[in-house]
Amino acid sequence: MPGLCFAALWITAVACLTSCRSSSPAGGLIPVVLQTDWYPQPEHGGFYEALLKGYYRQEGLDVTIKPGGPYISVEQQVSVGAAQFGLSSSDRVMKAVAGGQELLAVAATMQQDPQAIMVHASSPVHSFGDLEGHTIAANIGATWFAYIVRRFNLKDVHEAPATYSIANFLKDPQYIQQIFVTSEPYLTRRAGVEVRTLLISDTGYAPYRVFFTSRGMVTEHPEVVRKFVQASLRGWRDYMADPAEVHRALVKLNPELDPAQMQFTWAALRDGHFIYRDDPAQAGSFDPARWTTMRDQLASLHLLQRPIEATAAYTTQFLSAPAPQ
Repeated sequence: MPGLCFAALWITAVACLTSCRSSSPAGGLIPVVLQTDWYPQPEHGGFYEALLKGYYRQEGLDVTIKPGGPYISVEQQVSVGAAQFGLSSSDRVMKAVAGGQELLAVAATMQQDPQAIMVHASSPVHSFGDLEGHTIAANIGATWFAYIVRRFNLKDVHEAPATYSIANFLKDPQYIQQIFVTSEPYLTRRAGVEVRTLLISDTGYAPYRVFFTSRGMVTEHPEVVRKFVQASLRGWRDYMADPAEVHRALVKLNPELDPAQMQFTWAALRDGHFIYRDDPAQAGSFDPARWTTMRDQLASLHLLQRPIEATAAYTTQFLSAPAPQ
C-alpha cells in the first residue's frame, strides 16, 4: 500500500536526518513533535533546515517532524497533545479557537498564503469575478471560497472535491482547481500545459501560514516555545539563503519530489516574498491589524462559533530573542 511504503520511507529518512545532526548538548533534551500539514516538501524547508543544522538540539530540544496529509487535522493533533506544534493557516487556527480549542499561533511560516486557483492559459477566466458559471475543484467548505462568492457577488459558481492531483486538469481545458502557486504550476508546465494563476490573497482575504501550539504549552513551558520559535526562524532564514542541503534530505523523505521541482518551489517562495518581504529579520512576524481583519471577515461569513478577540488566536511574545544576560 502506498501509505505504508511512504511511512517506511519516512521512518528510514528521519533516522538518516537524526544521524546527520550537528553536535548537541549532552542528554536532557526535551522531546518535541512538530505535526506538518502535508507530506515533506520545500514549503516546510525552514523546519528541516533547523533540524539538519542542529539548531533545535542547540536549544535543548529533540524535535521530530511528523508528516501530514489530506486526512490529518493538525489542529486536533495539537489540541489532544499528540504534537506540541503544528502547521496551519491563521484562519483555520482562529476558527479552531472560536470552536473551543485552546490554540495559539506563535509565528508566521509565510507572510502570505500561496493558495491560488489555476486555469489553463486559454481560459476565459482572468479574474475572480469571471468565475461566474464555473466549477472549481477545491477543499469542500474552504473559507476562501465562501469569501470570494460574497466578495464578487457570484451567483452560479460551484465546488467540486479536490483530488490532490493535476490529472483532471491536464485532460480538461475548462478545468479549474485550487493549488499552491509554489507547486502545481511546475507540474503542469512540465507536462506541457501552460497555465495562469490567481492568488487568493489578492482578493483581500489574506491569511498567514503559521505554526502554532497549545495555550497550555505557552502557559506551562514558555521557554520551550521560545526556543522552538527562534530555532525555526533561524532555520527559515538559512533555508532561504541556501536550500541545497534540505533539498537533498527532502528527496529521501518524499520520493515524489525532484531537484528541479524543489528549486522551482524555493524560487517561488523567494520571488513571491512569501517567507518575508525584504528583510530576513521579518521572518515570522505578525501584523495585529491583519489578524483583526481576518477575525472580522470570518465573523461576517458566520464561520466563528462564538465571538472572540483576534488576540485569542495568536501571540507575538516569542518573536523576539531574549535580551542577553
